[in-house]
Amino acid sequence: MTPKKNIHLILMVALTAVFLLPGCASQAVTETPAPATATAVVQKKVLNIWSPDTPTTLNPNFSLGTQDYEPSRITYEPLADFDKDGKLVPILAIEIPSLENDELAADNKSVIWKLRRDVLWSDGEPFTADDVVFTYSYIIDPEVKAVVKSEYSQVANVEALDDYTVKVTFKDVNPAWALPFVGIRGLILPKHIFESYKGPNAREAHANTVPIGTGPYRVKEPGIKPQEVLLLGSQVVKTTKIVFEPNPYYRFKDKIAFKQVVWRGGGDLTESNRQLFEEGSLHVAYRVDPALASADSKGKLLYTFRTGVRRILLNFTDPYKLSAEGEYSSLLVAHPLFSDKTVRQAIAHAIDRKTLIAEVYKTSVPANAALVAPPQYLSKKVFYEYDPQKAKALLDEAGYVDADGDGFREKDGIKMKILFQSFVDAKTQVAQGIIKENLRAIGIDVEIKPTDSGIMFGDDTSNPDSIARFNADLMMFGTTSNNFDPTAFMDFWTCKQIPQKANNWQAGNNNERWCNQSYDDLLQQTKTELDPVKRQEMFIRLNDMLIEDVAMIPVVWERDVFGVNQYLEGLDPTPWDSLTWNIQDWYFAEP
Repeated sequence: MTPKKNIHLILMVALTAVFLLPGCASQAVTETPAPATATAVVQKKVLNIWSPDTPTTLNPNFSLGTQDYEPSRITYEPLADFDKDGKLVPILAIEIPSLENDELAADNKSVIWKLRRDVLWSDGEPFTADDVVFTYSYIIDPEVKAVVKSEYSQVANVEALDDYTVKVTFKDVNPAWALPFVGIRGLILPKHIFESYKGPNAREAHANTVPIGTGPYRVKEPGIKPQEVLLLGSQVVKTTKIVFEPNPYYRFKDKIAFKQVVWRGGGDLTESNRQLFEEGSLHVAYRVDPALASADSKGKLLYTFRTGVRRILLNFTDPYKLSAEGEYSSLLVAHPLFSDKTVRQAIAHAIDRKTLIAEVYKTSVPANAALVAPPQYLSKKVFYEYDPQKAKALLDEAGYVDADGDGFREKDGIKMKILFQSFVDAKTQVAQGIIKENLRAIGIDVEIKPTDSGIMFGDDTSNPDSIARFNADLMMFGTTSNNFDPTAFMDFWTCKQIPQKANNWQAGNNNERWCNQSYDDLLQQTKTELDPVKRQEMFIRLNDMLIEDVAMIPVVWERDVFGVNQYLEGLDPTPWDSLTWNIQDWYFAEP
């Protein structure tokens, strides 16, 4: 295999069943003295990256989707990360804590992280344990309203033992000790930049869009720059551009291979695919169309399975009726249709996954669970298969009939007509059309509402079209787990994670507004259960509670398909983090 040959690279990232137990051997990195001054880095190439989604913030603590995580990961780093095999590797830490190195307590109630001493922030200030302690206090501050609080829910205290040693103490025994400060939801913030914005003014920080990080590249002013504005029907579709330059204080300067990294978000999928496969002017593209890659194209394909599924969310609250407090989708007003489980079950039986895969998600497999990775937690139960006749019978049972002969059912004057929202994306709109016909076939009328991804997943929760507000009946998007331990992921559906007016729609990720105390109680048990077999059984039961009650409808377990320039090497995707997690290792291997 040589870069001169136009080869389609297909990489299947395996999700291993090996769980990182406390006794695993640690992996260490070599420390070098911290550089005293910046060093000029002169490179030859510009790396052009395109994503169909538009980022709205580069502060990962406010991100509601991967459109923000991906570019922010170029700048920010965690203490450690999970590679494609589910193995913890040190990033800002020297080594992985373990029983052998006495950094993981035998009772699983605390863990010690030893930090690298050769790290500077991209403005030249030293990285120390104080930054880690501050990051924790920032995330748990209720006025900050960070969206990554689940990873820190079991933490009692974070303290600096010295400038380069951090101790994390937990509220109880904690099998998920590697949740805090690990992976994409564990990125470390600079105290000297954000300490003036730890409170209700947190979203006003300039660094939210022009971050100061420890990674290989830093963002140039003005940060996220709006570009042209497109129209999709009545919807405004924004496009953005972010320019990164080498971080002159990065500890591995000889690894930096690009004089600039240009990130573009939003725009036309067909044109971007043409630029990658035909022109070669685009070097990395997200969610490409594999059919456009030919034997003589200038790009290759990179596949990786996700750690989550694309799902249909059902709103358990009424998106059209105001509560007494003046709130739509309020917990005080149940959804007129979906409060009936029989109706939810009918919709679950109406979804034709095989057609969706055949016509849209061609590299995916059917999904019947929310928790699909690591594989030991995947439930074998299939609660709802495609059966439109059963779906009709369930609606008959619920008392919904087509009384006026217009093809759509009603009951007590309530017509079965629903609004189906999703983000602007060519495949998504085709999938929505198929699902619309599935539901119309059983007597439910559907209106499709495409929404700009920057709005739908953006950090502006005051926008009624954001996923936190969920002012529709159905939504569809993918949700992934970002840690090998599923505790934080399954915490998404606890009652405390429901966004609502009282918490400024920033409580967490339970957009369905499904609340089940039995689920919450069982999840709490997993947080102190050290027996891996018992924990496995608990997580499978938690998944089954979600799916059986139709809190959501899993549709497909997707493979991400990236387009990569034929000469770009070094990419090592892990399903547990952004594609950009190892961008310091990327380079052009031109002839």
